[in-house]
Amino acid sequence: MNRSLIERSRDWLGSAAVLAALIALWWITSNAGWVSRVFLPTPQATLASLAEGLNFGGSGNGELLSFTLATVSRMLLGWVLASLFGVALGAAIGVSPAVRAWVQPTLEFIRPLPASALLPLAISIFGLNPGMVLFVVAFGAMWPVLLATVHGFAAVEPRLAEVSRCLQMTRAAFVCKVGLPNAMPDILAGMRLSMTISLIVAVVGEMIASQSGLGQAILLAARAFRASELFAGIVLLGLIGFTSNALLALAEKKLLRWQQP
Repeated sequence: MNRSLIERSRDWLGSAAVLAALIALWWITSNAGWVSRVFLPTPQATLASLAEGLNFGGSGNGELLSFTLATVSRMLLGWVLASLFGVALGAAIGVSPAVRAWVQPTLEFIRPLPASALLPLAISIFGLNPGMVLFVVAFGAMWPVLLATVHGFAAVEPRLAEVSRCLQMTRAAFVCKVGLPNAMPDILAGMRLSMTISLIVAVVGEMIASQSGLGQAILLAARAFRASELFAGIVLLGLIGFTSNALLALAEKKLLRWQQP
């Protein structure tokens, strides 16, 4: 236990040292004028724009906070829809070897399509509205969960399937009692990747479809050469991605305690 704690502490210290070194390099580069501040603001200016946008101390406009909430809500809702559809469809495909063999080539054909490439088609169908961006987010984020679920069901021990047939388990009972527990590690890994994709697609959708959010805020800041606001938005996106991944990793660890020795 103590050794594990020491190793985790060492990892955290190493990560903090790398981050501190990157920030120090950023500070030196911007303050020394190696790169124009039009393109690379100082960390102080970025922090000031971040505090103003989030309305820390009541002195800012709070616009960045509203943009952040819009992006996070769009990301989470798209991720939830992607997870639900991905698990349901993946279980339906993965539980049957015949269906899996028939559908797998089609899935491999559709999977590489970038979700952002479907934005023009989604705009023509749904128009420029939040529902269109949500659809694209859910579609793009569904594939990691779907394929992970199919893989998890395909990896079920064949003897377990034979036992379930001997016990005359229904297809639904086999899915709930055998398939899902066996596929859970793959599903949770797919959901973590899906969360990252949902954030990326949400930001791209906001930029292209002019929807309120961090994507639109970053695009407008770039067009107006407001570098500090641009970097403040990028910092927020990094914090959102880091926090969401950390929370999902913690949930995965809790849900898979039964696998730990």
